[in-house]
Amino acid sequence: MVGKQGRQWRSMCKGLVLGTLLTSCMILLYCLSAPQAHFNLPEGPVPYSCSHRPAQAHTRLFKNSSHHSPGQTGICTPKVDIMFMKTHKTASSTLLNILFRFGEKHRLKFAFPNSRNDFFYPYPFQRSQVKDYRPGMCFNIICNHMRFNAPEVAKVLPTDTSYITILRDPAELFESSFHYFGRLVPMTWKIPGEDKLGEFLRDPRHYFDPNGFNSFYLKNLLFFDFGQENTLELGDPRVEEGIRTIAGRFQLVMLVEHFDESLMLLKDALCWEMDDLLFFKLNARKDSTVSKLTPELRVKALQWNAVDWRLYQHFNVTFWRKVDAYGRQRMADDVAELQRRNAVMAAVCIEGGHAVDAGSIQETAMQPWQPIGEKSIMGYNLKNNVDKAHRKLCLKMLTPELQYLTELGVNLWITKLWGHVRDVINW
Repeated sequence: MVGKQGRQWRSMCKGLVLGTLLTSCMILLYCLSAPQAHFNLPEGPVPYSCSHRPAQAHTRLFKNSSHHSPGQTGICTPKVDIMFMKTHKTASSTLLNILFRFGEKHRLKFAFPNSRNDFFYPYPFQRSQVKDYRPGMCFNIICNHMRFNAPEVAKVLPTDTSYITILRDPAELFESSFHYFGRLVPMTWKIPGEDKLGEFLRDPRHYFDPNGFNSFYLKNLLFFDFGQENTLELGDPRVEEGIRTIAGRFQLVMLVEHFDESLMLLKDALCWEMDDLLFFKLNARKDSTVSKLTPELRVKALQWNAVDWRLYQHFNVTFWRKVDAYGRQRMADDVAELQRRNAVMAAVCIEGGHAVDAGSIQETAMQPWQPIGEKSIMGYNLKNNVDKAHRKLCLKMLTPELQYLTELGVNLWITKLWGHVRDVINW
């Protein structure tokens, strides 16, 4: 009896300690994560480009391009001024790794956030959020999560910056977002049963509160990321106006479902080389945690995210126009070549040649960020016997986003504090 009471007291004390610690940390995080005061910063000229040295030009063979005659050759210089709009749950961490490596290769200057890995998302981007920002400062690349705010972004980068982004099928994106962020959205806590996703989609308006904390994660998340209103009805004229605004700003909108083809269009638009695009898939979930949407639930997910679906349909059309301009056969050949090179790198770099569960990752430095309550994000083990010629590239290709940001000099103390809180929750 005494032993049972002792266990009860220990359990109560543990709950009290955890609750107090969690509450204190959440209040601290809330205060620190509030949008910074925005001062009236004087306007300063942004240089045409601030790359430390001109990127080396190279000859390119233009094939079936809408801008060149077949077989025509020309000289182009790799573009180094880039705005990558990092949307949520769209393979954007993989693209970030590509950009980090390209930036290091050309000694470019990144506009990074300060103290965390995003620009105080979900608040609209402000240039004052850029680490060490001063009016007139020169940056080449901005690529961390933000809620897009075009006028403020334009004051950070050169006028001829290339704007690129990526979209994902909204039904699949909703499933991924629900899984990854669901525990951060209090409205989901009251959903009964084990299949919370299915229950939510059966009657989303019963559970959804547009003013609820973190509610944007569960409705038209793509449209929200672009700085638009995510609760608009499909017939609202602001939807089409928003899509036109996005189309007028971004030169290339890639698609997750055609990731390799998207990289070829990126290479073509930025005059990059094939080796600049080598990648391993980062932040991927293990299959057992992915909810397979039935045809009925898929329809409901698209209806619930109708604005995102309209956005995706628009850019799906423009994407395939770009593929046709690139040349279908040329695209197939280049995709095959990229896949061949990635397979070679996987054989050289990755122990076992594939991703593994989080519990099987041997080095802490290779552990990806996990959602609250589980370890569903996979990672990699670096081979021990990688030759000297490939070791540095292998390591960079396999490094998760937060660790790479730290290597690039970003102080992530707020993100790391939240990581400790998350670990306590999982205790």
